Amino acid sequence: MKKNIKMFLLIIFGIGLVFSIYNISIWLIDNYHTQKVTKLIKDATIIIENDTDIKEDETSNEPTYELVNKPDDLNDSYYEYTEVPFLKIGFDDLKKINSDVVSYISIPGTSINYPVVQSSDNEFYLTHSFDKKYNQAGWIYMDYRNDPYDYGKNTVIYGHRRKDGSMFASLNNLLKKDWFNDISNRIIKLSNEKENSIWQVFSVYKIHEESYYIMTKFKTDDIYQEFLDTIKKRSIFDFKTGVNINDKILTLSTCYDLNGNRIVVHAKLIKKGN
Repeated sequence: MKKNIKMFLLIIFGIGLVFSIYNISIWLIDNYHTQKVTKLIKDATIIIENDTDIKEDETSNEPTYELVNKPDDLNDSYYEYTEVPFLKIGFDDLKKINSDVVSYISIPGTSINYPVVQSSDNEFYLTHSFDKKYNQAGWIYMDYRNDPYDYGKNTVIYGHRRKDGSMFASLNNLLKKDWFNDISNRIIKLSNEKENSIWQVFSVYKIHEESYYIMTKFKTDDIYQEFLDTIKKRSIFDFKTGVNINDKILTLSTCYDLNGNRIVVHAKLIKKGN
């Protein structure tokens, strides 16, 4: 009987060991592939911090940017970010690698600096890399319900939180006081083929998985304002930034742990231009 028990335990241990080695191998292979694809993207991408976007266009004598939903209070923190330069991206070579590219996202104080893709559903890029090959690391992708070139009330972008720090892993930085205390961090740069934009962060929090914060359409202005008030009150930090029904917002979502908890970030559009 004792021999049988020992043999049974050895078999269970062996199966567990093989399973663990398999999972570690898959993880390492996925990481290697992600690093390889990321390097390919870096080599193919032209990125320019456009420092001239706050000047007037010499031919039209008009500003080359637009401030969105300006607050009446000139002391509002909104105005601290209106001269932040755009991120200008050369999309041609990225499109040659993957025609699903719709934008490019960059967040100060993190390692997030990726092209964003969009599919016909919210499943494909959970398990496929930028080159569309199967990969559990997935990629950064926009909700299929959103228009990437004409932002609606709530534009949602997803990504995995990888242990190697890739994808949306460093969204975890936004939960830290050090990130919040550096006010230069509190923006998100999002660019597409038609225009560049700056978004001001106004809420960061952890929450169990739900569908509420990823709503993209709202039947009435009152429902939208209630939504904005709710997600603002959830924030672990007070950004002292107002939001109202005339604002368009950007929502970022990633896993926090294996228990279904999420890290969520919300920002409002404050500036757009070429």
